[in-house]
Amino acid sequence: MGSTVCILVAGLLILASMPCDGQLSPSFYDNTCPNALNTIRTAVRSAVTSERRMAASLIRLHFHDCFVQGCDASILLDDSSTIQSEKNVPNNLNSVRGYEVIDDVKSQVESICPRVVSCADILAVAARDASVAVGGPTWTVNLGRRDSTTSGFSQAAANLPNFSDGVDRLIPLFSIKGLSTRDMVALSGSHTIGQARCVTFRQRIYGNGTDIDAGFASTRQRSCPASDGDGDDNLAGLDLVTPNSFDNNYFKNLIQKKGLLQSDQVLFSGGSTDSFVTEYSRSPSTFSSDFASGMIKMGNIEPLTGTAGEIRKLCTAIN
Repeated sequence: MGSTVCILVAGLLILASMPCDGQLSPSFYDNTCPNALNTIRTAVRSAVTSERRMAASLIRLHFHDCFVQGCDASILLDDSSTIQSEKNVPNNLNSVRGYEVIDDVKSQVESICPRVVSCADILAVAARDASVAVGGPTWTVNLGRRDSTTSGFSQAAANLPNFSDGVDRLIPLFSIKGLSTRDMVALSGSHTIGQARCVTFRQRIYGNGTDIDAGFASTRQRSCPASDGDGDDNLAGLDLVTPNSFDNNYFKNLIQKKGLLQSDQVLFSGGSTDSFVTEYSRSPSTFSSDFASGMIKMGNIEPLTGTAGEIRKLCTAIN
């Protein structure tokens, strides 16, 4: 009887230590791939060291993945006979980048733990490590996502924000994903790093609007010609002051009417989001804390867990 009880108790303890189906856990790979997180961190740090802009790209890649059928790495799938790639939707094409970094990370992780760590989890961890690499906040990443076997191509246009969106579209777009208006403003602060193409801000800097600083517009016009098709891919930092450092200057810029994208400046335009922008402009610590919180919530959007989906061998193709 005593031995039976001991076996039962031992079994319950083992079960208690295992993540339940449908539940993410930061310790998910502790036993199955204990070096996974260090491997991802080292590879991301190397990529960002080689190209500072890559930090913003990796954060955005995770965001664009999660907003289309959940955080399932569907954005990484290439075109095939059964897949219409999300990479080719207008919101992603010639815009979202960093795919090759994730492919490299996946290759390194596969070499130590074959078919254990999902591409979806790599995206989530890489976004956190990219933030840290440029002086941004860190956060605990819950793990255990699995990879989709389908693409969300048909959903992408309706689910992803556009550079010309107003708050009337942005707020419900985030709300339907379980993210508050405060989360939306905090996550928009990721534009404190990274660059945008001329084609995404041309109309704003040549529109003679009342919501843009004239000197700022003139500065940006130097590298972005007025004519469509001329210099469309020329780049400009989203943050004019410290484009490669994760800080709260993005919000200070908005108050000064120096937001590069229209979808940024609308966050400080006399509406319901002004108070958040003002708060973050005054308190870097509040911004960092809220950004981390928002990233955790975003990373929990509709993950595939348990036996759903698969663990891809290559992030670009289903098994």
